[in-house]
Amino acid sequence: MSSVITCIEDLRVLAQQRVPKMFYDYVDVGSWTESTYRANAADFQSMLLRQRVARDLSQRSVRSTLVGQDVAMPVAIAPTGLTGMQHADGEILAARAAKDFGVPFTLSTVSICSIEDVAEGTQGHPFWFQLYVMRDRKFVQRLIDRAKAAQCSALVVTLDLQISGQRHKDLKNGLSAPPKLSLLNLLNMASKPRWCLGMLGTKRRTFGNIIGHVEGVDDMTSLADWSSKQYDPALNWDDIAWIRRQWPGKLILKGIQDVEDAHLAVASGADALIVSNHGGRQLDGAPSSIRALPAIVQAVGRQIEVHMDGGVRSGQDVLKAVALGAKGVYIGRAMLYGLGAMGEPGVTRALEIIHKELDLTMAFCGKTDIREVDASILLAT
Repeated sequence: MSSVITCIEDLRVLAQQRVPKMFYDYVDVGSWTESTYRANAADFQSMLLRQRVARDLSQRSVRSTLVGQDVAMPVAIAPTGLTGMQHADGEILAARAAKDFGVPFTLSTVSICSIEDVAEGTQGHPFWFQLYVMRDRKFVQRLIDRAKAAQCSALVVTLDLQISGQRHKDLKNGLSAPPKLSLLNLLNMASKPRWCLGMLGTKRRTFGNIIGHVEGVDDMTSLADWSSKQYDPALNWDDIAWIRRQWPGKLILKGIQDVEDAHLAVASGADALIVSNHGGRQLDGAPSSIRALPAIVQAVGRQIEVHMDGGVRSGQDVLKAVALGAKGVYIGRAMLYGLGAMGEPGVTRALEIIHKELDLTMAFCGKTDIREVDASILLAT
């Protein structure tokens, strides 16, 4: 393979070579038939851009703001579980890359590195924290308090994982909490020497936000029983009201796909919502995020910031989402491919690629400021 990395696909191919199969497949998977997973990306590709010429393009800017925070481009790193299994200390490395680039990093509840690890690794630079609402509300309260103590500047509450979608690759690979280390999995790990050396060199190989922070969960064995029972199917809007009272900072609700739910998100007092289908990992057969976006923007876009994630693999995808009204766009898999391929420099490279593609495509469409981009850059199809 060429050593020149020019697109996210190059990073994906390299990550597939370097990351153990069970952890690579955890990223590259959707639920059931994976139709929604595929549609997330395919529906971006079906959108056509309107090329304009003879415009003064000498001064361009893709700088923006997300929930009041200045950003280098309208992009944030999405919360992704087990990031530290794509590369040793993965969450710390990705957070550092995001900080240096000037975009928000969102840490998952089910990360390998803890909230405190990431705060120390970024020298106290504010990052966002994603919260799963567990049955153990005392644990949820402690997570919120730890996020406050780490000076996280936004809380992202995921609403669409009350129950887990069926992902065939994960089931076949024995991907669970903790992972099942079968002979095949161990042999595959042994074929990834770079990954193994990295893991041998770090102490962070468990779920840092959970182990040692829950009564009776002190190791990976006790984690398995606890985690299988903790996602709360009873989660409802009263719980969001409780979280709003506990959290004084910016509140973002992730997993909105329906206009009625978008209105409820506004009523909850949240600062932003994320149009998301969990990367196609939950309800297979749901619409792609980019297809669901316009109706939600039309319904509530003047009352709340509307963000989106799902299928974003390029700066062109970012531009198309912004054209349809998204204030911010999240990248998950694109970041993980960079991390798995090259560690922190790989995350930086993914951000560089998306930034350059966003800037150039905006220019080809005759725009010089991301804040001026609207649906006029798209051709009706």
